[in-house]
Amino acid sequence: MATPKEHVDEIRRNKFSIGGELNPLMEDLHQAVKNLSAELYAKDVHFLMELIQNAEDNEYPEGVNPSLELIITSEDITGTGAPATLLIFNNEKGFSSKNIESICSVGRSTKKGNRKRGYIGEKGIGFKSVFLITAQPYIFSNGYQIRFNEEPCPHTNLGYIIPEWVEENPTLADIKRIYGSHAALPTTTIILPLKPDKIKAVKQQLSSIQPEVLLFLSKIKQFSVKEVNEDPSLNTVNAISISSEINFVTRKNIDADSYTLHLSTDEASDVTEKECGYYMWRQKFPVRQENQVERRLEVEEWVITLAFPLGQRLNRGMSSPGLYAFLPTEMVTNFPFIIQADFVLASSRETILLDNKWNQGILDCVPSAFVNAFNSLITTSEDVPVSTLIPMFRFLPVCSSSYPKLNAVRESIKEKLLRESIIPCQSYSDQKIFRKHCEVGRLTPSFWDILKKGWKQGVSLHSLSSHGKYILNSSFDTEEYDDVLNFLGVEPVNSEWYAKCIRSSNLVLGVAEEDYLELLYFIAENWVSSFHRTDMKNVPLLKYVGPDGDVVLCPISNLTMWNGLSMICMSTKSQQISWMIDWNREFRRVTDRYFMPKSTQEAIGCFSKRGTLLEWLKNQVKVCVASAYDFAVILCNSLKGDQQLAIAYVHFLYHSLSQQHLTKGDVDSLCGRIPLVDNYGHLITRRNGVLVPANGSKWVELMGANPWRELGYVELGEDYLRPATFAGTITKERQLMTFLKTHVAASDIPDISPPNTQFSAAYAPLTKKNAFLLLDWIRSLRYKRDLPTKFLTSIKTGRWLKISLSGSSGYRHPSESFLFNSSAGDLLQDESVMVDIPLIDQEFYGSGINKYKEELKTIGVMFEYREVCQFVGKHVMSLATSSALTKSNVFQILNFIRFLRLKVLPADEFIHSIRDGRWLKTSCGDRSPVGSVLFNEEWSAASQISDIPFIDQNHYGKEILRYEMELQLLGVVVGFNKNYQLVTDHLKSQACSKYPTAEAILLILECMRHYEHNSRSYYKLVQALKGDKCLKTNKGYKFPSECFLPNTDWDCLLKVFSNDFPLIDVDFYGTKILSYRNKLKQAGVVVEFEPAAQRFSAVFKNRASSSSFGREHVLSFLSSYRQISNTNNKFPSDFRRNVCESKWLQTRLGVPRSPNECILFGPEWEPVSSITLLPFIDDSENYYGQGIHEYRKELKSLGVTIKLKDGVKFVATSICFPQDPSTIAPESVLSLLQCIQILRKDGYTLTDAFQKKVSQSWIKTVAGYKSPDQSLLFGSDWGSLLRRNDGPFIDQEFYGNGINNYKEELKTIGVRVEVSNGCSLIASYLDFHSEFSTIVRVYNYLHKKEWWPSDDTPRRIWIPNGSHNGGWIGPEKCVIHDKNGLFGSDLNVLEKHYKSELFAFFSGVMRVKSHPSVDDYCKLWKDWEDSKEQLSHSECSFFWAYISKHWSKSTEKILSDRLSKVPVESGSDGILLSRKHDVFIADDLQLKHLFKESSPDSIFVWYPQPSIPSLPRTKLLDIYRKIGVRNISESVRKEDITKLEASELKQVPEKGTLIGKGLLKLILGFLADPSMELEAGQRQEAVKGLLDLKVFETESAIEVSYQLSMSSGNIKSVNASRVMRWDWEDSKFFMQKKSGGHKNKIEYATVFAKVISEGVLREKEEHIDALSELIKLAFLLDFDEEVVGYLMRSKNIQVFMEDEEFLSSAFSMG
Repeated sequence: MATPKEHVDEIRRNKFSIGGELNPLMEDLHQAVKNLSAELYAKDVHFLMELIQNAEDNEYPEGVNPSLELIITSEDITGTGAPATLLIFNNEKGFSSKNIESICSVGRSTKKGNRKRGYIGEKGIGFKSVFLITAQPYIFSNGYQIRFNEEPCPHTNLGYIIPEWVEENPTLADIKRIYGSHAALPTTTIILPLKPDKIKAVKQQLSSIQPEVLLFLSKIKQFSVKEVNEDPSLNTVNAISISSEINFVTRKNIDADSYTLHLSTDEASDVTEKECGYYMWRQKFPVRQENQVERRLEVEEWVITLAFPLGQRLNRGMSSPGLYAFLPTEMVTNFPFIIQADFVLASSRETILLDNKWNQGILDCVPSAFVNAFNSLITTSEDVPVSTLIPMFRFLPVCSSSYPKLNAVRESIKEKLLRESIIPCQSYSDQKIFRKHCEVGRLTPSFWDILKKGWKQGVSLHSLSSHGKYILNSSFDTEEYDDVLNFLGVEPVNSEWYAKCIRSSNLVLGVAEEDYLELLYFIAENWVSSFHRTDMKNVPLLKYVGPDGDVVLCPISNLTMWNGLSMICMSTKSQQISWMIDWNREFRRVTDRYFMPKSTQEAIGCFSKRGTLLEWLKNQVKVCVASAYDFAVILCNSLKGDQQLAIAYVHFLYHSLSQQHLTKGDVDSLCGRIPLVDNYGHLITRRNGVLVPANGSKWVELMGANPWRELGYVELGEDYLRPATFAGTITKERQLMTFLKTHVAASDIPDISPPNTQFSAAYAPLTKKNAFLLLDWIRSLRYKRDLPTKFLTSIKTGRWLKISLSGSSGYRHPSESFLFNSSAGDLLQDESVMVDIPLIDQEFYGSGINKYKEELKTIGVMFEYREVCQFVGKHVMSLATSSALTKSNVFQILNFIRFLRLKVLPADEFIHSIRDGRWLKTSCGDRSPVGSVLFNEEWSAASQISDIPFIDQNHYGKEILRYEMELQLLGVVVGFNKNYQLVTDHLKSQACSKYPTAEAILLILECMRHYEHNSRSYYKLVQALKGDKCLKTNKGYKFPSECFLPNTDWDCLLKVFSNDFPLIDVDFYGTKILSYRNKLKQAGVVVEFEPAAQRFSAVFKNRASSSSFGREHVLSFLSSYRQISNTNNKFPSDFRRNVCESKWLQTRLGVPRSPNECILFGPEWEPVSSITLLPFIDDSENYYGQGIHEYRKELKSLGVTIKLKDGVKFVATSICFPQDPSTIAPESVLSLLQCIQILRKDGYTLTDAFQKKVSQSWIKTVAGYKSPDQSLLFGSDWGSLLRRNDGPFIDQEFYGNGINNYKEELKTIGVRVEVSNGCSLIASYLDFHSEFSTIVRVYNYLHKKEWWPSDDTPRRIWIPNGSHNGGWIGPEKCVIHDKNGLFGSDLNVLEKHYKSELFAFFSGVMRVKSHPSVDDYCKLWKDWEDSKEQLSHSECSFFWAYISKHWSKSTEKILSDRLSKVPVESGSDGILLSRKHDVFIADDLQLKHLFKESSPDSIFVWYPQPSIPSLPRTKLLDIYRKIGVRNISESVRKEDITKLEASELKQVPEKGTLIGKGLLKLILGFLADPSMELEAGQRQEAVKGLLDLKVFETESAIEVSYQLSMSSGNIKSVNASRVMRWDWEDSKFFMQKKSGGHKNKIEYATVFAKVISEGVLREKEEHIDALSELIKLAFLLDFDEEVVGYLMRSKNIQVFMEDEEFLSSAFSMG
């Protein structure tokens, strides 16, 4: 046997030809290994999972605790210069020679196909993934010392898999030093000198290794990571040691077992060891056929393990994976449990393939496994308190997953859980109760608190679940578990439940006051939302003190009295309760109210949530929560027209105020509502005011009568003045009057408000005393601002005030009277005033009258000099209104003003009184002075355009000019003084018509300048200009909107079309008009470049559309465009848009186009022009000529395309391929692709029209000219899979290598450039191939790229006949495997021609069956039925084993419909087939024995003997039954053939030995089982036939005939002896005389039990066998009562009292 070194040398020499010629395939193999190892894993450090996986798959010596240890060190023991090295130690058996050969290969894992043996690896390249972190991995194991190198070996040009022997660097001593000398070196060591850029990632992965990595590993029990450096301070890896231990106390159940696993970690960063237990549930499920995949063909069972963490998961602060395939994936499920199964993984091993049908089958089984596990956790824990089970519900998948497939698992778990009785219910006994979610209800937390307090105080709660719902356990019914309960659909109980619970318990009176208030608060808080429409209103809830002093309960529905008021009151202040009770007694005959108990009210006062409770009691329940004020209101509302109670009520208010039970505000409010007794003794409830009694009042003295009576004022009666006593309190005489004045507003003059009627006393002279009394009243009313209009008017207009007029006295209205001092009076007697002034007689009233100036002003008396002027002015204006003022009157007024001015007297009031009168004659008629104008020359220009009211100097003469000052005081305008507003206000309607002068236009513009902020005036002036052709231009007078104000900056633009633009005549107006640029703009004149350009662009657009745009216009426009572009003027967007969009440039296509639709031709456009129709500007001499190129810059700015890169969109829309594609030059194609490249960079999306144009066949391929979507681009990534002639690849020899630069562009137009996207074209090209190796190569390519054909794509399989011959066959005629070799002549078996790598492709993509289907087996059986006389045992076993394994409802239907024959037992080597209606299942061995002995033909079904594991006998017999084979016991017809003669019979006198109390007791107990659903009377009726039975014994044999009907109509019959018979109708029991021996005793017992059971259970035949077994056992024990009693207890059978009484009565009578 070769040594390890010799073995390695042999591999290098024989396999890799080292020392011989170089194999040309080595380079391709090197690239394949490199690509595979790099693409397998998305992360550099995934090698770690592969190493753990390899360690788990390794074999270990007996007695070894499997372990895996990882050490990272900065010591370079390999001499490679690596900054860090990772060492992996594993105590496995070590590498064998086959392992070494496998690791030197690709895809040749020694573990393939060994899933049943527990191997979890399958990729075949897992170890190669280490090359992502190391360039040279080392392996030391079982004498092997080798390394690999990612760099190609110089001898083979191949890397990764060439082994090199290692003599040193490192040595075993080096490794031992790193590992530590304290222990022996493990068998296998892998050394990985790390790449510098991978060290950080590796250390990070080592520091974050999941402790749960060992959770589902069956072998590895120890795992550790640490860093070893000479200087420990350099260590950065978090060291950890993980170990697992299983509690092997397993529980078996439904193909499942459960156990507890403990994980513990010991981290260097944590001084304490961490541990977590996991409840593990492992269950097996058969693999369904529809879920089978190629990778798992040998696996027949799914083993699903669920892990439930019983504490804090050991995740080291990271997110924990939820899906394991023995090792963790990176899929976080968001479930609180972990799922482990043999999932098919993605190549990266980081995720499972959720769309894979194998994985889907596993996920379909997870819900069943979870529900079984959860039931095991919850309902089977007998001795555990319910409260400790509640946390288990945290294992439910409440939160949804980010993966839709896992959400389907979650929903299925939920659906199954909802059918289970798993919800723990509240029980006040030792019995646990679990119910379904729909049977359980939740309570609110506050009600739970009430129930718990009630239970502690002795309130019985045993009937808590008796109101229609089981109540959720209180430990579960918390906010903490809301999400769980919502997931389970546990709903709160309805509102009616609470009413039933409270009514049925003693919660109201059985608890303390504070707990009673908590109950009321609970109801209050939920009243509106839950209880107000329920029976809660009829539950006695509210306490009150009854008439006899007892506490009485009242329901809310009875609380309201007939008048809608509440019968129960309570006080808001405890100190007022007694006060209100005493006064309530005074009013008891009218209130009908009760008060809540004092203890309850005091408890409410201390209740922390009294606000909500009181609000509910008051607003919802309508309890009167009354303060003293509220109680006063109740009393007030209860007076009911009783004058005596009304008087008493005033006394109540008076004393409540004095005792401070009521505030002043309360009393004021109440006094406004109380009924009062008037002077007639009437009780008045409505009033507008209150008068003091008439006796001694001031109002009688001034008024004489009561004017307020009609206004609803109450004149108080004298009862309020008398003394009285109420509720033990005394009121003295007149003591109430002050109270009534203060709070009821009983009033007298001057405090009372007068009625709004005439004051009749004012129409006659008043005495001095009454005059001053009236003024005092007015003063009071003024202060209160309460002077009624009519009252005040009558005082103002009444002649009661004494005055002095020119030395004589009299009486006048106050509004016509003046009060002045004497000097002022003398001045007013000047003759120029010409009016007499009435003055108040101060000699009569004395100096006291001066104290009432404000009151006199109020009633109209005048005091001011200005009022005198107004008085005079009023007199003058009265003259003006009666007749027009004459010229002399006008001069008189002007002279009077001059007089006042000269006397230095204020003339404002006089002027103000007359200035608005229309008494001044003007050119516009009579006008007021205000607004009139005194004309002079300054108004000459204004008079041309405005109708201004000038004073009529023809009427007044030049004399009027002497009064300029007085006229100005009156408001007349004297002088122009820039009075532009006046010009504007009187502007003529056609001010600018008839060719206005330059001065008029300039005046209007100046007015506009001064009033540009006055929108109304400004608008008026603008409209005056706009309305007429008022502006003189070079083309005559024009509307402003037609005119342009000249500007030298852009005049050139207008010259392009010189006859279209009128300019304002500056010579006519002068240069001043240029200063009104903005005002002219407002009138519509174009003064700026932008609107001028817009006007120009409109003309431009119109000319372009009418084709009146000549060559000279184009060149002139481009010249002006260049000139303006050099100024600061910017062309407006509309201008540019019109110029750019108008079609004014002639093109070579013969039609004009807009600039953005044109191209200026250049050399770079030449190649692409041959396959396009592009709009080049016509630069021929017949049109623009070469001169157009001078304006290249201007054309570009207007949108003309100059460069190819800017005009690629034109190319996209102008494609026009020639009919003959062979005329297309390669340069044209490359130029087109360059355009597409530019378009892609600019983010341009190619249109459907473009795609349609390029969809023609114009690309040259090795298969001829093709359209892009039918072409492929061959690249380096295709080379490892296909050859150039395997499909329609582009002809690169024709186009050159430059075509490869346009890979993305070709892809854009439909060319398939990526390996994964060429499947459909390659597949469609298959028909052109007939060489088997080519077809296999294409199949491999399609398989690796996961090609899936469309539904209409024909699927065909090549069945070879030699290397170049064969034929295409449909997949329905093929099968991949024929394990038992049964279908060789019916189906094409692909495993004979193809390797296993393609089986998954044929199965999934080509829809070839992996194995023959049930339908195929049925067809095979039908062939056997028609063509074979007998089958071999192996054929029959293989067939029915397959049927058994794939049994389902559909299989049952197929076999039932198609199979007409089944196999029967045969003594020969072969197995016969017989019609299934003539074959029977031998479920009764006695009958089988009888018919076998009597018939030479076999009539019983075949089954393998001995039984085989794949075909259990019981399952096969069950299949026979379901497809129509009958049980012989059910098919046989029994007939008694023995005729017993009376002479042969002997009646047995002591029948009790057989049919006694023991037998009947056993039968009654059996019939009492709930599943029998028999009441006592029915049970007793069933056994009465035994009590009346007569038992006979005979010496003769009792025979019976058994008959079977065959499908042919024949009858098979056989006779047998039977020792007993029961004639039910005659109540007779016949039995053959007993014989000795055990056999006979067993026979007697069996037959007796059968006959008795059949007689008792004639209508319940399904229970006959069970009762028969009990009776047979009791018979053998002689029906001993003690033994029968034990037998019944062991079978959980009991006899109820009514049956005991029946037995006692029956046997006592006997």
